[in-house]
Amino acid sequence: MKQLTFKLIIPLTIISFIVITKWWYVLPEDAPDSMFAGFPFPYVGEGWWTSGAIQFFVLEFIADLLVYFAFWFLLIFLVNCLLVQIKIYKFITIILWCVSAVLIAGAVLLVSVAESSFYITRDFKMEKLDSGHQFLWESVKRPDYYQYRPKEKHDGLNQKEMK
Repeated sequence: MKQLTFKLIIPLTIISFIVITKWWYVLPEDAPDSMFAGFPFPYVGEGWWTSGAIQFFVLEFIADLLVYFAFWFLLIFLVNCLLVQIKIYKFITIILWCVSAVLIAGAVLLVSVAESSFYITRDFKMEKLDSGHQFLWESVKRPDYYQYRPKEKHDGLNQKEMK
């Protein structure tokens, strides 16, 4: 199982962690509506101090990474023990590690170019307005805030009409 972990589970964890995630449209406490990403916990989101800023939450990131690792470990373990003995060829291992390295390099480049801030954990409450899945190559259209808060839009119109 040690060889399967190094040759198969770790690269699959990295690839799936970067390629498949969940987006969250949230309303943080004392902040504007924002887009976050991460599954099962949002670990990266928009920074509010300048455009293009990103904020990362380390504990949520580690928890998400462990969830992905546990999923792949259990899946490979069950298949290896119950169904078929898994043999990993060197060619497949090389491909998986190369893809993982390219994805990690891209993530590191993104973090180093953007104005990033790192926090141990998220220290604010937020209300989830919407969420969905996202692949790396997809861009998610930001939802309309007033679709979730129609009363605020209505109140604003009424106050303008009164003036």
